[in-house]
Amino acid sequence: MVVFLTGAIALGVTFLFGCVGEILTEKAGHLNLGIPGIMSVGAMGGCLGVSLYMGALSDPNNASYILLLLIGILSSAFFAGIMGLIYAFLTISMRANQNVTGLILTIFGTGLTEFVMEAKVDRSLLAKASTYFTQSLPFAGKLGWFGEIFLSHGILVYIAIAIAIVAAWLLQKTRIGLSLRAVGENPATADAAGINVTAYKYAFTLIGAAVAGMGGLYYIMDYLKGSWEYGIDSLGWLAIALVIFTLWRPDLSILGSFVFGALYIASYSIMGISFAQMQLLKMLPYVVTVIVLIVTSIVGKKETQPPASLGLSYFREDR
Repeated sequence: MVVFLTGAIALGVTFLFGCVGEILTEKAGHLNLGIPGIMSVGAMGGCLGVSLYMGALSDPNNASYILLLLIGILSSAFFAGIMGLIYAFLTISMRANQNVTGLILTIFGTGLTEFVMEAKVDRSLLAKASTYFTQSLPFAGKLGWFGEIFLSHGILVYIAIAIAIVAAWLLQKTRIGLSLRAVGENPATADAAGINVTAYKYAFTLIGAAVAGMGGLYYIMDYLKGSWEYGIDSLGWLAIALVIFTLWRPDLSILGSFVFGALYIASYSIMGISFAQMQLLKMLPYVVTVIVLIVTSIVGKKETQPPASLGLSYFREDR
């Protein structure tokens, strides 16, 4: 059970980054289905930065822990942010269809990532770099099962949780969060109240993309220990589903991501099941999300619903 829970948290953090990033974007009124591609590009950007840094050292084993983490995180956020900027320009300034734009970004992002990872990244260095990302807290081993489950993870796990907590505080307790929610609910009213709707939409689309991109970096450098055997795009769709499951609340996304992680790895933990049964078990997160969507639709409470203007383009001249 300890191993199972540890694995659920480890995988769930990938969903957590993507979910919080998408929540921030959706709170601004934009449904970004490009999250899988953005997470892929974030992984690519982080791996590229790490590879270039370690390749420039005379001895890669002597890399600076802090510098390596900063390069990986910042390059991941930068490349993912560029994808977010493309999405923002097309959907905010050009009023392109958000669903189509997002799907195009997913296709483009996954293809670009495969090319760069094959042609530009020295993947032999990623396994060495991953040892820096997976270093656990020094006192974790002294706390028994509690330390193994909750404190034996790399630094990105705790950064993800911190980001989710800060995002929840920002949305619920600050003037910026109030303005952002107003933009997502009714941009025309927010505009009339003096809120710069375009600035909020651009800012939180970029921030959301940067946060989601860090999930790609975490998945490759921490969860897969520097391996590039499995793409991240499939997990990106689960991150989008998790937004609905957690009712657009970053604080709930912490627990929700661990639940999704547990449901996803359950198929690997049950012995004696067939391949078809394993694939069916992998569908559990989607099934649970559909159930939550149906229940919240029936209940109809405003706090359980998405932003009212989600997916709708806004131009000031249309007021």
